[in-house]
Amino acid sequence: MTSSDFTPIPGLLASLDLLQITQCDAVAHVRLNRPAKRNAISDGLIQQIHSAFLNLPDTVKAVVVSGAGDHFCAGLDLSELVQRDIQAAILHSRMWHAAFDAIQFGRVPVVAVLHGAVVGGGLELAASCQIRVAEDSAYFGLPEGQRGIFVGGGGSVRIPRLMGTARMTDLMLTGRVYDADEGDRYGLVQYRVPTGEGLAKGIALARKMAGNAPMSAFAVMHALPRIVEQSPGEGLFTEALMAAAASNTPEAQDRLRAFLDGRAGKVVKS
Repeated sequence: MTSSDFTPIPGLLASLDLLQITQCDAVAHVRLNRPAKRNAISDGLIQQIHSAFLNLPDTVKAVVVSGAGDHFCAGLDLSELVQRDIQAAILHSRMWHAAFDAIQFGRVPVVAVLHGAVVGGGLELAASCQIRVAEDSAYFGLPEGQRGIFVGGGGSVRIPRLMGTARMTDLMLTGRVYDADEGDRYGLVQYRVPTGEGLAKGIALARKMAGNAPMSAFAVMHALPRIVEQSPGEGLFTEALMAAAASNTPEAQDRLRAFLDGRAGKVVKS
């Protein structure tokens, strides 16, 4: 499966003009499509991202997110940043929260393919995905401190869980920018690939995830992030509930029988 095998998804998703949304088999590709603006996130784009993830076809089992042009996403479109009263500003931030929650706690796992700028809101978007692949060209920054603003798309919750509070503080207070190697070293990404190879890697990972049992994927996406925030006793109880739910679905039983019958491969180092 390559990017050329993907075809546009008809209907509502085809009407989202700030995104290019295609599908091949069980994998969808959602591409930010504002290359002239370095894929900066406008109000229209954040609304379309939200709509896209709420309306994925049932046949989609995993998603790849990327950016058209030279950059993944340069963050908030500052040309749209207008003075708002406190209530309007809170609602604007909550609009971003809803969109990125639809990714992190949606129906299917998501891979972000990162190249060029992964800055501000672009890093917040990437942090909401389950897996992040960075090309050599990727660089990471949180320039909100220099802009006189603060993260508003969930970054203060998600990013410290990836790289730690001290490192996020450094980026925001000093304007420091990480290159792809530093992003990998400090936990922002799980995979590093040469420039131009990110999409192929992202698609390959999405294909693997699309083959997982749906209830297992649901448990990893929805239960695991919550378990790590619970006390040990609460976490263990939640784990027991999710383990029972996942292992007693018909698909799980079929997969377990296949393994016991020698019809499924053992774990090996590739």
